[in-house]
Amino acid sequence: SFVRYLLGRDFPGQRIGPEPTTDRFVAIVKGDSGDKIVPGAALCSQSDRPFRGLSSFGNNFLSRFEGVEMDSPILNNITLVDTPGILSGQKQSIGRNYDYEQVMRWFAERADLIIIMFDAHKLDISDELKRVIELLKPHQDKMRVLLNKADAISTQQLMRVYGALMWSLGKVMMTPETCRVYMGSFWGAPLKNQEQAALLTREKQDLFDDIAQLPQNAVMRRINELVKRARSVKVHAYIVHYLRKQLPYTFGKREKQRRLIDRLDREFVMCARRYELPRGDFPELEPFRQALTEIKDLSEIHKLDKKMVKEMDKVFSVDIPNLLEAAKYG
Repeated sequence: SFVRYLLGRDFPGQRIGPEPTTDRFVAIVKGDSGDKIVPGAALCSQSDRPFRGLSSFGNNFLSRFEGVEMDSPILNNITLVDTPGILSGQKQSIGRNYDYEQVMRWFAERADLIIIMFDAHKLDISDELKRVIELLKPHQDKMRVLLNKADAISTQQLMRVYGALMWSLGKVMMTPETCRVYMGSFWGAPLKNQEQAALLTREKQDLFDDIAQLPQNAVMRRINELVKRARSVKVHAYIVHYLRKQLPYTFGKREKQRRLIDRLDREFVMCARRYELPRGDFPELEPFRQALTEIKDLSEIHKLDKKMVKEMDKVFSVDIPNLLEAAKYG
């Protein structure tokens, strides 16, 4: 109902109900030739669309992905992606023959704004939703939470529901500061509880202002993502360089490499100290450990090119400031 509210009208293939009804990823894009549904495989083949990278998830995912081309003012500058609803219990994993969490990670890395929806009557955070929120942590600056149908409860109940939601999110995100939570009623019907009319109107306007600013801030966000990516690449290169230097020249390489991987958390700390790297730029421990176990011999990886490191430092000190300056006046 929220997507329909943003678009101002119905869209092809929409499914709206009290339970999570979206069983697929739906990308809603600008189209000038009438409303139509585009199958996922065809959408990923279009060079003028930003979805070509999704082809790597295979046909099992592409059969659960579709595009909707339609004409709506909000689509002039942004693209909307509606993700499958998440149910509690075993139902959430039945029938999913693709890597749902990796697909969500792919979209999160490329999205400018991520909105997580909760209904005022259903605040339970399932195991799968918890894992999704955890993998969204690196993109916390882009996350917003929307408490929908807030007019369906009294003002006193709304205060309690809002507090319970903030508490639950704080536990999942493991941080005292959670993302912005908006309250509203996005289903096109008159408000049931008029006591909250002024509050919900201001909340709705704040959310729409947030969405309206996306095109204006797009360049700055791209530069921000570039900086984060470059910092991660630099740290990755130094981690591999550090681990490679710990290996013996002749015998016992495999055993030494296994011990390094086993105590990778300690090696991260040592690497950060030696090369004065920020610990906040280091990758997640377990995925990195898993990736290292697939490498037979770290010593076969090329040595760190110090010239390339200097070039990267130049990117941070010269090129990025120039980009920011150009974006400010462009």
